[in-house]
Amino acid sequence: MSEKLNILNFKKENIQILHYTWFAFFMTFVVWLGLGPLMPFIKEALDLTDQQAKVLLILNVAMTIPARIVVGMLVDKYGPRIMYTGILVIGGFISIAFAWAESYEELALLRFLSGFIGAGFVVGIRMIGEWFPARQTGLAQGIYGGWGNFGSAGAAMTLPFIAANYGGDEGWRYALTVASIAAILYGILYFFKVSNTPKGSTYFKPKKIGAMEVTSGGDLILYMLMNIPLLLALALLAWKLSPAQMGMIDQSITYLIYASLFVIYLVQIWKIWQVNKHILKKPVPEMMRYKFKQVAILDWAYLVTFGTELAVVSMLAMFYVSWFDIPKVTAALLAGIYPFINLIARPGGGWVSDLIGRKLTLMIVFAGITAGFVILGFVDQSWPVWLVVSITIFAGIFSKAGSGAVYAMVPLVQRRMTGQIAGMAGAFGNVGAVMFLTVNSLVDYDQFFLFIGIIAALVLVLIIFFLEEPKGQIAETLPDGTVQMIDVK
Repeated sequence: MSEKLNILNFKKENIQILHYTWFAFFMTFVVWLGLGPLMPFIKEALDLTDQQAKVLLILNVAMTIPARIVVGMLVDKYGPRIMYTGILVIGGFISIAFAWAESYEELALLRFLSGFIGAGFVVGIRMIGEWFPARQTGLAQGIYGGWGNFGSAGAAMTLPFIAANYGGDEGWRYALTVASIAAILYGILYFFKVSNTPKGSTYFKPKKIGAMEVTSGGDLILYMLMNIPLLLALALLAWKLSPAQMGMIDQSITYLIYASLFVIYLVQIWKIWQVNKHILKKPVPEMMRYKFKQVAILDWAYLVTFGTELAVVSMLAMFYVSWFDIPKVTAALLAGIYPFINLIARPGGGWVSDLIGRKLTLMIVFAGITAGFVILGFVDQSWPVWLVVSITIFAGIFSKAGSGAVYAMVPLVQRRMTGQIAGMAGAFGNVGAVMFLTVNSLVDYDQFFLFIGIIAALVLVLIIFFLEEPKGQIAETLPDGTVQMIDVK
């Protein structure tokens, strides 16, 4: 394979795979994140309160937390081809059901289930990791993530237009239905057009399923601790729906959810122990080890970068309408600029990572994220709209480049567990979205932006002092027991 990645060379099979896969991701985001730009239409048509609308936005990203963990495990075991098809088809039908729901309770339940389609992102990380070498993986993953993320911009530019011009008050239902049918059809097409690996390559699978493999006692403890934020995010959602906040569920149901999450955590701990207890008796050979702290830091980094993206793209149209009294379609188009920059920024983050290194790139982008959102933290309604949009774009460029930089490193940690590592990082992105959107529902918009800036600054400290650059090679075992070395530099 040549050093230069030519994305227009459609004769090369890996380039075909890249294009088929980023568009699969694109379709998941059209269906999943189309809720944000359509929310002003849904809110008006169904006469929802501000809090009801904000809760739907939170529910939209909540299911994706466990879904990305589970899908990460399944894609490592069954391969990305069947997984992407399943997510697009099943997710499309759930989205159609949401589009034609009548009661708020039905909307809430189906929007929670719709978060399942957001797990598709994890599938493509493994697919692209199989088809591109380490020297090109940053750019390839960036194109996959950036152009796929553009689906939220595509939704912002098309779905409000359909909603405003067809079907009257029911227009939002038609818009989501059209997008969902397109996703289902593309999912079927994807199954027949791709393969999991290049011909003759081995698809490495984890030795055990149900939990990630770690390689030291300290990493085992850290892995157990890193599962806590995933469940805390779901507990936060339950609290938001409880009598203390929205009153959508009874207090007894709230306590039952808390208890269930605690039991789930204990089961996770038991499973992690079963998969990894042997390392305390027989140390893992040095050449087969990896440092789980790399995974943990990437998780926190993606919590900020992608969590910010999901939260901001979900609330931006409502922010423009409520603070600056902009017409709904205009607000949706202005909000669409934010995800639009994914087209360049996320591949740019991956490309720069290939060029100057993973750690340095993350340090630069997190400095930019911190600066951008801290400035937005001082915004008020007297600011000109063009200035607010410009600062939002500045902050968005760095956050999206940061997502590209995170996933430029994810496939280089441990090949056979790329899906699980990508799934965990992706889940933390949704933890960030739940956390940021919950904060958004509790405070004014300027305080929401400032909170993001503060969290970004804390993660920047972790990157500076604890993240290590991938180097050398990683070892993977072939089915016949021989060891294959894979370059990561």
